[in-house]
Formats: sequence, structure tokens, C-alpha cells
Amino acid sequence: MKVEIPKGHPRAESLRIREKLIEAFEAGVVARAGLIAHGRGEAFDYLLGEKTVQPAFEAVKAAAALLLTAEKPVISVNGNTAALAAEYVVALAEAVNAEIEVNLFYRTAQREEAIRNVLEKAGAKRVLGVGEEASARIPELGSERRRVDPRGILVADVVLVPLEDGDRTEALAKMGKKVIAVDLNPLSRTAQKAAITIVDNVVRAMPLLARTAEELKHEKKENLKQILQNFDNARNLGECIRLIKERLEELSGKGRFLELPKGENRDH
Repeated sequence: MKVEIPKGHPRAESLRIREKLIEAFEAGVVARAGLIAHGRGEAFDYLLGEKTVQPAFEAVKAAAALLLTAEKPVISVNGNTAALAAEYVVALAEAVNAEIEVNLFYRTAQREEAIRNVLEKAGAKRVLGVGEEASARIPELGSERRRVDPRGILVADVVLVPLEDGDRTEALAKMGKKVIAVDLNPLSRTAQKAAITIVDNVVRAMPLLARTAEELKHEKKENLKQILQNFDNARNLGECIRLIKERLEELSGKGRFLELPKGENRDH
């Protein structure tokens, strides 16, 4: 059922994103658990003020530099990412010359095909990891995420994993791969185990990452490597946690919600 969202609703954009995910769920792109995962992430987005914070901008720049200096970068895509950011996945892949691979926890042939269709409609020329193409295995991983394409994630040196689960991030790191994560929760295992964590909503992070990669792709390699040397993921995550703490202290000190960021409202 298509829901019409009033333009003046204080949470119009958030509701539009939710409706997009519901439509993608009904189309077989998003798993039922993906709806729950989005709600969990949205809660952390509130804590960050529903905006891209400065540490995220810094992480995006480092992520773009890492992708541009990689030999075999791969963008791993699940249902939520395809539903919310397919066009930016494609734009980023083109900017950094990366492969795009479907990788799912709740894997079915129907979902794989549905996600590939979404990506191809967004302009993807090749989508790996569908069906029998996912014939390789990630060691020490029991879920369906262990199945990867031997032309993609298996041989990648850098893997971008928006909206990831921690066990695969850890397994990929053990394989010697550098993982870039997009995760609104700076305390998650994914965030802590990744080489670079962008603490931001995927609907903001992916367009920003694609744009930043496009801006940096003509930079000299030594300049890109300098960006990476100056980036410290643990320190960046600490800054995100500090921002959440300061915002909570500020709001709790007021004792009321009169000066929240524009669009933020307790009533849903």
C-alpha cells in the first residue's frame, strides 16, 4: 500500500526512507530483518543529530583514498544498500574502478536476482556474487555470507561493506583485506574491526563517498597515501562517541526538547 507522506511532516524524509524499504521488502529486495536493522540504525542517527558529523567527513575522505589506491576494490551490496543507495553504489564503482558484488546473510536465489536487477537498473554493467557465481568460501564463517565470488570479494584487497554484520568484517580482516564499513553504531563489532568506519547513515554516506572519490581520483598516489597515514580509525570512532555523549548531555541539561535539529521531533 502506497502511503502519501505530507510534505510538511516534521519527519517526512525519514518516513520516505522507511516507505522505500517497505516497498523493497515487498519486492523481495530487503529481508524482513533488514527492516529491524534500519530501525536500530535510525536510533543511532537520532543520537548523532541526523546529520553527517565531522569525523564522518574525515572517514569518507580516507575511504575514498583507500579505494582509489586499492588494486582490486569491491563494493559488497545487501538488500538495504541496494534499496537506498543503488545509484551511488554504481557511481562509486565507476569512480574507483571497483567490482560490485551481492552478498547476503538471508540469501535466496530470488533476492540475489532482485538485488542484481535493482543495481542494473541503476546502471551497473556487471554484478558479481549471484547464484552459482558465489562459489568460493570465506574461512571461519558459518552464515550464508561466507559465499563469495572468486572474481570479487575473494581476491579483493579492499572491501566496502555498507550495513554489515561484524562476523564477516572480522573474517575479511583475518584474510588480510582492508574493510571499509558504513555503520551508524560506533560501538558495533563491525565499526571496531573495520580499517575505516564511516559513522553515518548510508543515504548520506554513499552519495558523499561517490562525490569525494570523483574529486580525489586525479590526485597523486602519494597524496592519497598521506590522507590514509593521517587517518586513525580508533580516534575517529572515539570522536563520534564523544559527540553522542556531548549531545545527550546538552539535551538532558535542558530538560526539554525545544532546540532539536530541524526535522527532529519526538512524535512519530
